Amino acid sequence: MARVFIDGEVGTTGLQIRQRLAGRSDIDLISLSDDRRKDISARLEACIAADVAILCLPDDAAREVVKAVQGHDVRLIDASTAHRIAEGWVFGFAELTPDQRRTIAAADRVSNPGCYSTGAIALLRPLVDAGLVAPDAAVSINAVSGYSGGGKAMIAEFEADTAPPLFVYGTDQHHKHLPEIMQHGGLSRRPVFSPSVGNFAQGMIVQIPMAVGPGDIARLRSALADRYADAQFVEVADGPAPKRLDPTELNGTNLMRLHVGGDDDLRTAVLYAQLDNLGKGASGAAVQALNLMLGQPEETGLTTR
Repeated sequence: MARVFIDGEVGTTGLQIRQRLAGRSDIDLISLSDDRRKDISARLEACIAADVAILCLPDDAAREVVKAVQGHDVRLIDASTAHRIAEGWVFGFAELTPDQRRTIAAADRVSNPGCYSTGAIALLRPLVDAGLVAPDAAVSINAVSGYSGGGKAMIAEFEADTAPPLFVYGTDQHHKHLPEIMQHGGLSRRPVFSPSVGNFAQGMIVQIPMAVGPGDIARLRSALADRYADAQFVEVADGPAPKRLDPTELNGTNLMRLHVGGDDDLRTAVLYAQLDNLGKGASGAAVQALNLMLGQPEETGLTTR
């Protein structure tokens, strides 16, 4: 059995990773008692004892652990923002390129994608690669997420019914997901990003509006379908986007569904990505990467329904 340690297992992402790994006969989960979870020595000892350690920590704490375990034979999956564009780290979006699964499988350092960036990159990268979106295009990204992605303080605010029904944030255009969207989405020009949080716990929709020419909507849909034809966890809807899209529709799964809506005659289109921000957007993606690193079937412990 592979020994796995989740550093930060009582946080939102860590808890959901643990749930997905519970009961697996191929994994021996290393766990610390409540009184040792904040003991850095105990945590580092557990990391070093593991075959793979999954870091569900704030950025600075993740960097501290990575530095401390250098020279030890432990592979890492970092769920923080700290290493998503760092040299020597493999981006953990398995569907990024046709070779990404093999790259993750061989990696010692994997950075888990962010939830918003998972949807944005899934939509953009195939279109940039196909020449349908220029790397320096003026891209706008709008998104709404469930409040579970905001951490304990935001969860408490919504559960106490003191938060508004929906709010927009990141208005200074310095959202932490933007660097990884640019690098892994194939963009050379910084996109405009407007994220928001709604009064629902889990779920997400990422939207990218764009101007199109005659026949472009079919080309966009075809490029996405071609890229993800063999993907288990990314599905491209055939035909126009439905009149309503529910951000919670895929909750509890590791599936991401992509849609292309719009009208050629009006020369406008909108790309949509639906996903569970705690599934394919966080914990599910980490387990998917772990499966690849351990040589297990990619879908082990995960579901699309």
